[in-house]
Amino acid sequence: MMMRLLFTLSLLMILILPAQALQLRDPESHFFDETFGDLQEELATAKEQGKKAILIMFEMEECPFCRRMKAKVLNRDDIQDYFREHFLILTMDVEGDLEITDFQGNTTTQKEFALKQYRVRATPVFQFVDLDGKPIKKARYTGATSDADEFKLLGQYVVDERYKETSFVRYKRQMKQEKKRLKE
Repeated sequence: MMMRLLFTLSLLMILILPAQALQLRDPESHFFDETFGDLQEELATAKEQGKKAILIMFEMEECPFCRRMKAKVLNRDDIQDYFREHFLILTMDVEGDLEITDFQGNTTTQKEFALKQYRVRATPVFQFVDLDGKPIKKARYTGATSDADEFKLLGQYVVDERYKETSFVRYKRQMKQEKKRLKE
């Protein structure tokens, strides 16, 4: 009887403690930075704040994978805190008619910016942009990540500037092997 009670309490602790440690927060107010549509100004802000890059999430309202990322990954406090520390994070509506100023100072719409300058054809697209306003080619991820760990790894890939040496797929493989080796 006592063993059964201890087992039940242990099981409850295992299930409850991790849930308490992780806080879920609204990604609109805790993940994304507020923007007024001037990307040159956002670039200056990122530099002033010592950020590594700007992260743009290209999305659209009806996108189920965008909603999934917001509900399962971007709402986590650990993800929000890590990304807000290292990046200025913006969202861009691929169907949006809102006027913006791009990184070169040209006036365009969110839709034109996404389609013509970044060739976004599916959503979500997570595009990292360096502090010169140029897209980091190897730091573009299309679709939802498999989980929060993979998304954080994408951030670490950019923070550590590993995109200069290898692809994200190879980086993930290397990190997985390293993690496995450390467990042995």
